[in-house]
Amino acid sequence: MGETDAMLSVRVSAPTDIARVVHDRLVVDETVCDVTVLPGTSLDGRGDVLLFAMARENADRVVGMLRAAGVPERGAITVIEPLTVISDAADAAERAAPGHPADGVVWAQVADRSREDARPSVNFFVFLLLATLIAGIGRLLDQPILIIGAMVVGPEFAPVAAICYAVVRRRRAVATTALATLLGGFAGCIAVAWAVWALAHAAGLFSYAQATTGPQTQFIVSPDTWSFVIAVLAGAAGMLSLTSSKPSALVGVFISITTVPAVGAIGLTLAVGAWDEARGGAVQLLVNVVGLLLAGTATLGVQLLLGRLLGTRSPGRRATARVRGPQR
Repeated sequence: MGETDAMLSVRVSAPTDIARVVHDRLVVDETVCDVTVLPGTSLDGRGDVLLFAMARENADRVVGMLRAAGVPERGAITVIEPLTVISDAADAAERAAPGHPADGVVWAQVADRSREDARPSVNFFVFLLLATLIAGIGRLLDQPILIIGAMVVGPEFAPVAAICYAVVRRRRAVATTALATLLGGFAGCIAVAWAVWALAHAAGLFSYAQATTGPQTQFIVSPDTWSFVIAVLAGAAGMLSLTSSKPSALVGVFISITTVPAVGAIGLTLAVGAWDEARGGAVQLLVNVVGLLLAGTATLGVQLLLGRLLGTRSPGRRATARVRGPQR
């Protein structure tokens, strides 16, 4: 009995006329299996529900077919990523799909996530502010472990990834919104941190020397060529992690980039009037953001190109007699 984690479960709700067309196309696609039709169970009895599993690496083509059939306009498409699918038919569908499952990009999923991540939210700002303050304390106490903690807490990679997607797919509105969210978040957190640290400094809780001295965290305000190299590598790794079915590498990306630590250092050093260090933190922030954007956009562009090249190899067709008919 076969077992795979490379399949996606799909639920399609559509009027009966569209559902029939979609069904006929699905049952002859070797990358799709377990097609089930539930007639009259959607749209107040005027539509059908189709349930099926599809290979992840061919999901973009299948979703494109559903869009072309008019499903989103008159119904809905829901894609679910199950933990595993135990089925010989699923194994066969996965083998028939072009490429490797880990390389498959579900562009509809990336688009939906990018639209969501581009929009500002209270949670985004709160997490970014908390990460900024943790980073400021890490710089103040010269504790790298706190800097790492701030990197993990910081949510700034989400709008960065949204910008990369918007550039590759030419979604100007998404890019504009995500850029405003990112820059607005940075500016707002710097302003709040500046005020907090200025009050603490005025109260005598720390000195100018404490805010500007720390050999273990000096890298935050000392950008160099390696800062850009690391940002580029992290940007590529982060984008691959977000678009693949194996996102475990994303935490490693978070602790590789010096965006939030730089924001925290800027707020801290502005509070004590250390303009040179604040300038160094600003340059570090700029270098990292530019590196992430360039690498993330290039990575997505390559994935899009490879997907189109692999898509030119159409999956084989199987005889209707070999396909389990719709269960009614």
